[in-house]
Amino acid sequence: MADARQRIIIKVFRKYSHSLGPEALEYLEDILDSHEIPDEDVEFSIEWIAKEYNKQDDAPMKVSLDVLKRVYDAFQNGDNGKEEEDLEFLDPESHLYYINAFEMPLWNWSHEKSAFELASGKRLVSGTADSRIAAMRNRLNIIKQTVLRNDHFSPSTLPTRERERLLTLGTTKQLLGRAGQRFLLFGMLAHSKEGKICLEDEDGLVELDFSQLDQPSEGLFTEGCFALVEGDYTEDATLIVIAIGHPPCESRDAARSIYGHIDFLGQGATTLLEDAQLANRVRTDLADLRFFVLSDVWLDVPDTLVGIRKMFDHCVENSFIPKLIILCGNFTSRGIAQGNGREVRRYQESFDALADLISSYPAIARYTHFVIVPGPLDISANSVLPRRPLLSTFTSRMKSRIPHVHFATNPCRIKFFEQEIVIFREDLMARMLRNLVGVKPDVRNDDLKRYLVQSLLDQSHLLPFTISIQPVLSDFDHAFRLYPLPTAVVLADKYDRYQMTYEGCHVFNPGSFLGNSFGFSAYIPSRRESEECVLGVDTEDS
Repeated sequence: MADARQRIIIKVFRKYSHSLGPEALEYLEDILDSHEIPDEDVEFSIEWIAKEYNKQDDAPMKVSLDVLKRVYDAFQNGDNGKEEEDLEFLDPESHLYYINAFEMPLWNWSHEKSAFELASGKRLVSGTADSRIAAMRNRLNIIKQTVLRNDHFSPSTLPTRERERLLTLGTTKQLLGRAGQRFLLFGMLAHSKEGKICLEDEDGLVELDFSQLDQPSEGLFTEGCFALVEGDYTEDATLIVIAIGHPPCESRDAARSIYGHIDFLGQGATTLLEDAQLANRVRTDLADLRFFVLSDVWLDVPDTLVGIRKMFDHCVENSFIPKLIILCGNFTSRGIAQGNGREVRRYQESFDALADLISSYPAIARYTHFVIVPGPLDISANSVLPRRPLLSTFTSRMKSRIPHVHFATNPCRIKFFEQEIVIFREDLMARMLRNLVGVKPDVRNDDLKRYLVQSLLDQSHLLPFTISIQPVLSDFDHAFRLYPLPTAVVLADKYDRYQMTYEGCHVFNPGSFLGNSFGFSAYIPSRRESEECVLGVDTEDS
């Protein structure tokens, strides 16, 4: 029985890339014996200790007995001082941070160390050939390490029936000379020089034949996304696809339990224990707090300001002032031609009118934070994603009249207590559907929305395309990462509004503000979900 326990302990720590010496192994067995942990609970108990050990900054790969003892002692004394913390005032202002795409630290995945490394040196807007390769390689390796850690791919140290059914990933190099055999490969869907669909990994590529596949698994498969493909290799050097699927998604808690010590946002790393304590406080102390999210706020259409005024009136009448209002572009209903001075002047006047409207509601102007995110048609310093904030030429009056206004990049992030909220304004649904490869899914509406959300989160990236389809600034590609999974993602799109939660991440599209009614979404941090808000259009107001 002791041998079985040892195997479980070794297996759990190996999952976090740690090896155990005899002293550390004996210490862990003593802990289990002293607490009389039954055999069926051993793996759960050791899992907790392994996670906490992994979060220590000075934890070496070979488990240190001193660090292990410190983790256990901290667990024993974990309740001390909680009462004093609970009495502290919870101030939302001091826990609200805005992270622009160009300010996020870049963490590259090191294949040699199986860990993230902070990149040094200056990042260039123009990028380099190396940075373009590194961006795609980071995407591949980040997804691959989550796949290999998944229970379906991670081998157990115990001889079980599940071990016999374990999935083994192959590479394109292993296909050579093995026609007639079945393989499971992981790589990027792309087009070869001859224009044929292929799967590409670090070792090479193989042409894919979808003639035997009736229906792919759930999700949208585009050129540039990473996929798990199972098929039979033929003498024609093609892989006859019998199944294709997105890589499994890793929950935020699972990723944070391994990389909780890494400060991905540049605002200070927190432990899972601290996150849990903050989440409890937000749930109880800030239950009524709301973030309003509006998209396609066409300021050149008079009805838009009417709708915003109506929203403000409702807030004042009900004595409810939102903590945050996120306004996403496009801020014009049509593109502005280069050199058209009259349209540019009208564009600036529309922001001046918005500034005047907000400042006419003193309570909202004084208390509420406004985040302005540019859309595809808006004027900023660059047109390639990630996009810089709106040009200061158009926003001077808003800066002078509204104390808490933040002009953000697209995409951008908000850190609120333990939560991470990603905001992205792009017509993603149309772009994904235009670039599907292989067998197209035969689904409509609600299933399409679910497939879009599922695909982006499984890909751990907001733009799962090749650079030829969607150019990005390669030195800042990490701004589109969705790893670890955020708490919430705003996919502001002109497509129909929706809201859903996948693997603990809440994703919603507020839809266009102006339509048959004034529609937007309200995000509720205490519940980590959103709700649809609709204000009727009164013809007299327009």
